[in-house]
Amino acid sequence: MQKCLIQNATLVNEGKVFKASVLIEGEHISRIFTDEASIPRGISEQYPCIQAEGYYLFPGAIDSHVHFREPGLTHKADMLSESRAALAGGVTSFFDMPNTKPQTTSLSAWEQKTVLAGEHSMANYAFYLGATNNNLSELLKADYRRIPAVKLFMGASTGNMLVDESSAISELFSGLPALIAIHAESESVIKKNKERYVAKAGSELPVSYHSLIRDAEACYQSSAQAVELATKYDSRLHILHHSTERELSLLQNKELEEKKITAEVCVHHMWFDDRNYDRLGAAIKWNPSVKSEADKLALRMAINSNLIDVVSTDHSPHLWSEKEGNCFKAASGAPSVQFGLVLMLELSAQGAFSLSTVVEKMCHAPARLFRIAKRGFIREGYYADLVLLKPGAARKISKEEIISKCGWSPYEGEDVHWRVDKTFVNGSLAYDRGHFAQEKAAMAVEFIV
Repeated sequence: MQKCLIQNATLVNEGKVFKASVLIEGEHISRIFTDEASIPRGISEQYPCIQAEGYYLFPGAIDSHVHFREPGLTHKADMLSESRAALAGGVTSFFDMPNTKPQTTSLSAWEQKTVLAGEHSMANYAFYLGATNNNLSELLKADYRRIPAVKLFMGASTGNMLVDESSAISELFSGLPALIAIHAESESVIKKNKERYVAKAGSELPVSYHSLIRDAEACYQSSAQAVELATKYDSRLHILHHSTERELSLLQNKELEEKKITAEVCVHHMWFDDRNYDRLGAAIKWNPSVKSEADKLALRMAINSNLIDVVSTDHSPHLWSEKEGNCFKAASGAPSVQFGLVLMLELSAQGAFSLSTVVEKMCHAPARLFRIAKRGFIREGYYADLVLLKPGAARKISKEEIISKCGWSPYEGEDVHWRVDKTFVNGSLAYDRGHFAQEKAAMAVEFIV
């Protein structure tokens, strides 16, 4: 059984910032000592000790929105490479989306991904089930103690994962006993915008047109439809990757446990805006698109007002060759899981929000929203998913430190002042200053239903 004492760290946990030492025994946090005098005599000789003076200890971040690309797309990412990137970014648990090959729209495909994760993942894992126009019976057979939510694409997708039949959408909202997580962009609005801009400027539109075609109206119409359905059927709805100020009017400022309708924002929508297309082009092409500075600032404010509940990354790696081309040809998505936490801490240093808010939105709130068992907090008896970070002088994110298999990041060259030093998964030191453990300690995330 692994044992370790993390001594004299500055904990950021449950709204407080305080000095403490944390004792790990086996997979769990055994004791939290809030002053040195309370540590039993001789314990530092009995247990390996990490001196953490000047370091900050957070619960491991929970990234509830990633695309690790396995199975079927492993030329650009896989569970081993991307879970390592997650650990280097202080992320100890991830929830992977269903648009792999095969798509995770059946229980057999879900089981296949779970087996792969057990063999390869370095971080704790869970997998969404994807909705289609005709798989409700499959979704109703699922065990939601092992599945975070059903992913519903109410906007452009691949294969048959775009659910566009009104009867199927209504059946999903009225019949599912699970959280429904949606990608909300209106296909009709996107199509109309595309036709207008192609007629005006031709078919070889630069990437900067992406936010004009996938505009705020496309997001709002789809999100509003989902909110209307969730309200009608009293469903639990989670709106993924909010990107606009206007959509915030659909949300409520209430305690998380009181909400049936919740929302996520991704780091890139709070870091970039449409002025960055000229400099970065397809590197910041996501669906939904990066939008205006006003949208970006409104999303930051919504973090503090609790309109937005969780922060994740929508980590979605592509080879750079797949990102080449115009507005229509360049793939949408970018790797993000390695840098999401340090970028949020950078925004905190700039005054956007407090350290406690960063921990709330990236650690505590995902655990509360998805009803995760014994993770997301530094508490005695909880799994020892922990990240030790060090603030310091400004440094630029470099290409050499990128761990994602695709080998690039839209955040290359960005200045940050924080660095992930160590990451613990279920009590095991999984990442230590650029080095990864040989043995895997990860396990499947469990949910309380």
